[in-house]
Amino acid sequence: MNLNNIVIVLDHPDESRNIGAACRAMANNDIKDLRIVGNIADYDLEHIHVLAIHAGYIFDNAKFYDSIKEATADCVVCAGTTRRRGKKRGKLFLPEEFAQKAGETEGKIAIVFGNERTGLTDPQLDECNVGVTIPSSDDFGSLNLSHAVQIMCYHMFRENLKENNKVVAGVTPVSLSRLDKTVDCISNNLEKVGFFKMPGREDMEMFWRNILSRAALSESEVKYLEKTFSKISGLAGKNKDCEN
Repeated sequence: MNLNNIVIVLDHPDESRNIGAACRAMANNDIKDLRIVGNIADYDLEHIHVLAIHAGYIFDNAKFYDSIKEATADCVVCAGTTRRRGKKRGKLFLPEEFAQKAGETEGKIAIVFGNERTGLTDPQLDECNVGVTIPSSDDFGSLNLSHAVQIMCYHMFRENLKENNKVVAGVTPVSLSRLDKTVDCISNNLEKVGFFKMPGREDMEMFWRNILSRAALSESEVKYLEKTFSKISGLAGKNKDCEN
């Protein structure tokens, strides 16, 4: 996926600060093409830049249009976001589903967001050829405009990482076979200090294996555990020698 082909379209947004926050959400995810259906004179540029922080350049480069159709004329896909379902709205993709489809598509892809109060109306959705919905609470389903932009841009960003085989920093849990070595180390050291005079080793090993597997430990964490139990048994041995 080429993130330069992702176009964010805001249709008559009400609040200037939401535009600024949307710019920041776009910048977080390396998406820079902003188009606004509306009139620049209707917005407070200072409020926009205050919320955009260092992403104000996205608004400064934004283009203004009279309709969704005009704003997306050079796009091959125009996706309207909506939380309401209905016969006229057709099949609605989830964000991750749409991101995958977008990754398989050549050319510019527009994601359209409606007004904060009303969302996209049916006539506005008619100007789009695909629908996307962001699941949210039945009791409070309305998302802030910038939050909706953030969610959609994030899924585009993650799809781009996946397609380019870029590793996202995070913890990789050790395998169960590696974890068994740690459990064996713990058991051996507990046995050295006489821990198994009462409980059985097999039950204790099962306990450690179950609890450690749920913890999803990294390689450095299991090594730290092994060193801890080895040190405990070593210190216990020294203390015993001192007593004798």
